Amino acid sequence: MASYRELTINGLWKNNPALVQLLGLCPLLAVTGSVVNALGLGLATMLVLVGSNIAVSLIRNVVSDAVKLPAFVMIIAAFTTCTELLMQAYTYELYQILGIFIPLIVTNCSILGRADAFACKNPVLPSAVDGLMMGAGFLCVLVVIGALREVLGAGTLFANMHLLFGEGARSWTLHVFGDSYPGFLVAVLPPGAFLIAGLLIAIKNMIDSHFEKRAAARKSAVSKGSKRVRTTGQIA
Repeated sequence: MASYRELTINGLWKNNPALVQLLGLCPLLAVTGSVVNALGLGLATMLVLVGSNIAVSLIRNVVSDAVKLPAFVMIIAAFTTCTELLMQAYTYELYQILGIFIPLIVTNCSILGRADAFACKNPVLPSAVDGLMMGAGFLCVLVVIGALREVLGAGTLFANMHLLFGEGARSWTLHVFGDSYPGFLVAVLPPGAFLIAGLLIAIKNMIDSHFEKRAAARKSAVSKGSKRVRTTGQIA
Protein backbone atom coordinates (compact mmCIF):
# COMPACT_ATOMS: atom_id res chain seq x y z
CA MET A 1 0.00 0.00 0.00
CA ALA A 2 1.37 3.39 -0.99
CA SER A 3 2.04 5.99 1.69
CA TYR A 4 -0.08 9.11 1.95
CA ARG A 5 2.84 11.18 0.69
CA GLU A 6 3.10 9.02 -2.43
CA LEU A 7 -0.65 9.26 -2.98
CA THR A 8 -0.45 13.04 -2.76
CA ILE A 9 2.50 13.34 -5.16
CA ASN A 10 0.95 10.90 -7.62
CA GLY A 11 -2.42 12.66 -7.65
CA LEU A 12 -1.09 16.18 -7.93
CA TRP A 13 1.91 15.59 -10.18
CA LYS A 14 3.37 12.21 -11.14
CA ASN A 15 0.11 10.52 -12.14
CA ASN A 16 -2.10 13.55 -12.68
CA PRO A 17 -5.30 12.47 -14.49
CA ALA A 18 -5.22 15.36 -16.96
CA LEU A 19 -1.49 15.83 -17.59
CA VAL A 20 -0.19 12.24 -17.39
CA GLN A 21 -3.09 9.82 -17.79
CA LEU A 22 -4.80 12.19 -20.26
CA LEU A 23 -8.23 11.15 -19.01
CA GLY A 24 -11.33 13.34 -18.80
CA LEU A 25 -10.11 15.60 -21.58
CA CYS A 26 -13.57 16.14 -23.06
CA PRO A 27 -14.96 18.20 -20.14
CA LEU A 28 -11.51 19.61 -19.44
CA LEU A 29 -11.36 21.22 -22.88
CA ALA A 30 -15.07 21.99 -23.24
CA VAL A 31 -15.97 23.95 -20.11
CA THR A 32 -12.72 25.65 -19.12
CA GLY A 33 -13.57 28.96 -20.73
CA SER A 34 -13.53 30.64 -17.32
CA VAL A 35 -12.35 29.97 -13.77
CA VAL A 36 -15.86 29.59 -12.35
CA ASN A 37 -16.80 26.93 -14.92
CA ALA A 38 -13.57 25.03 -14.34
CA LEU A 39 -13.91 25.26 -10.57
CA GLY A 40 -17.51 24.08 -10.61
CA LEU A 41 -16.79 21.04 -12.76
CA GLY A 42 -13.58 20.27 -10.87
CA LEU A 43 -15.29 20.32 -7.47
CA ALA A 44 -18.13 18.13 -8.77
CA THR A 45 -15.66 15.61 -10.20
CA MET A 46 -13.62 15.55 -7.00
CA LEU A 47 -16.75 14.96 -4.90
CA VAL A 48 -17.77 12.02 -7.10
CA LEU A 49 -14.23 10.64 -7.10
CA VAL A 50 -13.88 10.69 -3.30
CA GLY A 51 -17.35 9.28 -2.68
CA SER A 52 -17.02 6.48 -5.24
CA ASN A 53 -13.57 5.50 -3.96
CA ILE A 54 -14.90 5.21 -0.40
CA ALA A 55 -17.94 3.18 -1.48
CA VAL A 56 -15.90 0.85 -3.67
CA SER A 57 -13.41 0.27 -0.88
CA LEU A 58 -16.22 -0.60 1.52
CA ILE A 59 -17.63 -3.30 -0.77
CA ARG A 60 -14.33 -4.59 -2.15
CA ASN A 61 -14.55 -7.87 -0.20
CA VAL A 62 -18.25 -8.41 -0.93
CA VAL A 63 -18.62 -7.94 -4.70
CA SER A 64 -17.25 -10.69 -6.93
CA ASP A 65 -14.98 -10.01 -9.91
CA ALA A 66 -17.76 -10.99 -12.32
CA VAL A 67 -19.96 -8.02 -11.42
CA LYS A 68 -17.51 -5.52 -9.96
CA LEU A 69 -17.36 -3.20 -13.00
CA PRO A 70 -21.17 -2.84 -13.29
CA ALA A 71 -21.28 -2.27 -9.53
CA PHE A 72 -18.60 0.42 -9.80
CA VAL A 73 -20.52 2.17 -12.60
CA MET A 74 -23.72 2.12 -10.53
CA ILE A 75 -21.88 3.62 -7.55
CA ILE A 76 -20.34 6.36 -9.70
CA ALA A 77 -23.73 7.08 -11.28
CA ALA A 78 -25.33 7.37 -7.83
CA PHE A 79 -22.75 9.88 -6.61
CA THR A 80 -22.98 11.81 -9.88
CA THR A 81 -26.75 12.07 -9.48
CA CYS A 82 -26.33 13.33 -5.90
CA THR A 83 -23.82 15.93 -7.07
CA GLU A 84 -26.14 16.98 -9.89
CA LEU A 85 -29.03 17.45 -7.47
CA LEU A 86 -26.84 19.50 -5.12
CA MET A 87 -25.82 21.79 -7.97
CA GLN A 88 -29.43 22.18 -9.06
CA ALA A 89 -30.36 23.18 -5.52
CA TYR A 90 -27.51 25.59 -4.71
CA THR A 91 -25.79 26.63 -7.98
CA TYR A 92 -28.55 26.26 -10.55
CA GLU A 93 -27.24 28.88 -13.00
CA LEU A 94 -23.80 27.30 -13.03
CA TYR A 95 -25.42 23.90 -13.46
CA GLN A 96 -27.23 25.19 -16.55
CA ILE A 97 -23.98 26.56 -17.97
CA LEU A 98 -22.10 23.29 -17.47
CA GLY A 99 -25.05 21.41 -18.93
CA ILE A 100 -24.50 17.84 -20.06
CA PHE A 101 -20.95 17.71 -18.68
CA ILE A 102 -22.21 17.18 -15.12
CA PRO A 103 -24.09 13.93 -15.94
CA LEU A 104 -21.14 12.90 -18.13
CA ILE A 105 -18.97 12.64 -15.01
CA VAL A 106 -20.25 9.05 -14.93
CA THR A 107 -18.24 8.32 -18.07
CA ASN A 108 -15.04 9.98 -16.82
CA CYS A 109 -12.46 7.22 -17.19
CA SER A 110 -10.29 8.59 -14.39
CA ILE A 111 -13.03 7.89 -11.82
CA LEU A 112 -13.66 4.32 -12.95
CA GLY A 113 -9.93 3.82 -13.34
CA ARG A 114 -9.20 4.77 -9.73
CA ALA A 115 -12.04 2.58 -8.49
CA ASP A 116 -10.69 -0.43 -10.36
CA ALA A 117 -6.96 0.20 -9.92
CA PHE A 118 -6.83 1.41 -6.32
CA ALA A 119 -10.05 1.60 -4.30
CA CYS A 120 -11.04 -2.04 -4.82
CA LYS A 121 -7.66 -3.17 -3.47
CA ASN A 122 -7.10 -0.84 -0.50
CA PRO A 123 -8.80 0.19 2.78
CA VAL A 124 -11.18 3.12 3.09
CA LEU A 125 -8.84 5.88 4.30
CA PRO A 126 -6.12 5.41 1.65
CA SER A 127 -8.85 5.14 -1.00
CA ALA A 128 -10.39 8.41 0.18
CA VAL A 129 -7.00 10.13 0.12
CA ASP A 130 -6.29 8.76 -3.36
CA GLY A 131 -9.65 10.05 -4.62
CA LEU A 132 -9.10 13.43 -2.99
CA MET A 133 -5.62 13.88 -4.45
CA MET A 134 -6.58 12.68 -7.92
CA GLY A 135 -9.58 15.00 -7.83
CA ALA A 136 -7.43 17.88 -6.60
CA GLY A 137 -4.90 17.28 -9.38
CA PHE A 138 -7.68 17.31 -11.98
CA LEU A 139 -9.19 20.42 -10.37
CA CYS A 140 -5.88 22.30 -10.43
CA VAL A 141 -5.38 21.64 -14.14
CA LEU A 142 -8.96 22.72 -14.87
CA VAL A 143 -8.54 25.97 -12.94
CA VAL A 144 -5.18 26.80 -14.54
CA ILE A 145 -6.55 26.24 -18.05
CA GLY A 146 -9.71 28.19 -17.18
CA ALA A 147 -7.69 31.09 -15.77
CA LEU A 148 -5.40 31.30 -18.81
CA ARG A 149 -8.30 31.12 -21.26
CA GLU A 150 -10.31 33.72 -19.35
CA VAL A 151 -7.40 36.14 -19.09
CA LEU A 152 -6.38 35.78 -22.73
CA GLY A 153 -9.91 35.61 -24.12
CA ALA A 154 -11.71 38.26 -22.08
CA GLY A 155 -8.99 40.08 -20.15
CA THR A 156 -10.66 39.26 -16.82
CA LEU A 157 -10.10 36.84 -13.97
CA PHE A 158 -12.63 35.41 -11.49
CA ALA A 159 -15.57 36.78 -13.43
CA ASN A 160 -19.07 35.53 -12.48
CA MET A 161 -17.81 33.84 -9.33
CA HIS A 162 -21.19 34.63 -7.76
CA LEU A 163 -22.54 31.65 -9.70
CA LEU A 164 -20.63 29.41 -7.30
CA PHE A 165 -20.06 31.47 -4.14
CA GLY A 166 -23.13 33.69 -3.99
CA GLU A 167 -23.80 37.39 -4.44
CA GLY A 168 -20.86 38.41 -2.27
CA ALA A 169 -18.47 37.18 -4.96
CA ARG A 170 -19.66 39.61 -7.66
CA SER A 171 -16.88 42.03 -6.74
CA TRP A 172 -14.12 39.43 -7.20
CA THR A 173 -13.72 40.18 -10.91
CA LEU A 174 -10.24 41.39 -11.86
CA HIS A 175 -9.72 43.31 -15.13
CA VAL A 176 -6.20 42.20 -15.97
CA PHE A 177 -5.74 44.20 -19.18
CA GLY A 178 -8.22 46.98 -18.50
CA ASP A 179 -11.73 47.56 -19.80
CA SER A 180 -10.55 48.35 -23.35
CA TYR A 181 -8.99 44.92 -23.94
CA PRO A 182 -10.42 43.59 -27.25
CA GLY A 183 -10.05 39.93 -26.30
CA PHE A 184 -8.22 37.07 -27.98
CA LEU A 185 -10.97 34.99 -29.56
CA VAL A 186 -8.89 31.84 -30.15
CA ALA A 187 -8.35 31.42 -26.41
CA VAL A 188 -12.03 30.90 -25.68
CA LEU A 189 -12.59 28.60 -28.67
CA PRO A 190 -11.78 24.84 -28.68
CA PRO A 191 -8.41 25.33 -30.47
CA GLY A 192 -7.31 27.58 -27.61
CA ALA A 193 -8.16 24.89 -25.08
CA PHE A 194 -6.07 22.35 -27.01
CA LEU A 195 -3.13 24.74 -27.28
CA ILE A 196 -3.11 25.64 -23.59
CA ALA A 197 -3.54 22.02 -22.47
CA GLY A 198 -0.68 20.97 -24.74
CA LEU A 199 1.47 23.79 -23.37
CA LEU A 200 0.85 22.65 -19.79
CA ILE A 201 1.73 19.05 -20.68
CA ALA A 202 4.93 20.22 -22.37
CA ILE A 203 5.90 22.35 -19.36
CA LYS A 204 5.35 19.41 -17.01
CA ASN A 205 7.46 17.13 -19.20
CA MET A 206 10.25 19.72 -19.30
CA ILE A 207 10.24 20.03 -15.50
CA ASP A 208 10.29 16.25 -15.06
CA SER A 209 13.13 15.93 -17.57
CA HIS A 210 15.13 18.65 -15.81
CA PHE A 211 14.87 16.95 -12.42
CA GLU A 212 15.67 13.55 -13.93
CA LYS A 213 18.86 14.95 -15.48
CA ARG A 214 19.84 16.54 -12.16
CA ALA A 215 19.25 13.27 -10.32
CA ALA A 216 21.27 11.34 -12.91
CA ALA A 217 24.13 13.84 -12.72
CA ARG A 218 24.15 13.67 -8.93
CA LYS A 219 24.18 9.87 -9.02
CA SER A 220 27.00 9.88 -11.58
CA ALA A 221 29.07 12.27 -9.45
CA VAL A 222 28.66 10.05 -6.40
CA SER A 223 29.66 6.91 -8.32
CA LYS A 224 32.74 8.60 -9.80
CA GLY A 225 33.90 9.92 -6.47
CA SER A 226 33.72 6.57 -4.70
CA LYS A 227 36.59 4.10 -4.86
CA ARG A 228 36.54 0.38 -4.39
CA VAL A 229 39.44 -1.69 -3.22
CA ARG A 230 39.29 -5.42 -3.72
CA THR A 231 41.82 -7.79 -2.25
CA THR A 232 42.22 -11.39 -3.23
CA GLY A 233 44.33 -14.13 -1.81
CA GLN A 234 45.73 -14.37 1.65
CA ILE A 235 48.09 -12.13 3.54
CA ALA A 236 50.75 -14.04 5.50
